[in-house]
Amino acid sequence: MTTSTLINAEPVIHIRRELPNYKRRLRSALETDELMPDLIDEIEVFHQLKDINDPEHPYSLEQLDIVSIDDTRVHHEARRIQVFFTPTVPHCSMATLIGLAICMKLQHSLAGSYKTNVFVYPGSHSSELAVNRQLNDKERVAAALENKSLLEKVNLCLHGKPAL
Repeated sequence: MTTSTLINAEPVIHIRRELPNYKRRLRSALETDELMPDLIDEIEVFHQLKDINDPEHPYSLEQLDIVSIDDTRVHHEARRIQVFFTPTVPHCSMATLIGLAICMKLQHSLAGSYKTNVFVYPGSHSSELAVNRQLNDKERVAAALENKSLLEKVNLCLHGKPAL
């Protein structure tokens, strides 16, 4: 894809952030406590998603600040995970593809142990409601992933390559 046809020709690249000290200490304490059940937390979910590639650029979702720990929520009692992502531009036509990649990664890494919901961060996209409706309709997601061309693009993103 040439630069003139990119949706966001010059995205802002963010430096990968270290985990804040208090979260690093908490995570370490939880991992070493053998009496604690092995619960999935926001940090683990983020680590599953951060290296997914943007469909348009050779950068990860973390580098483009599309996903973050702070926009990930784990509700253990309800066995539900919510991920909010922020497209790089409000008119991003790749938002659904990014969301599908996040959905697929969560499905594979959590193996059905949690219900997942993926949302465009409120106010960050011009078609927020339509994208959210698509990403949270199981039948629509399943149908989308049956499309060989779309599945190939999602897989490219999951394997660290631009899809376009």
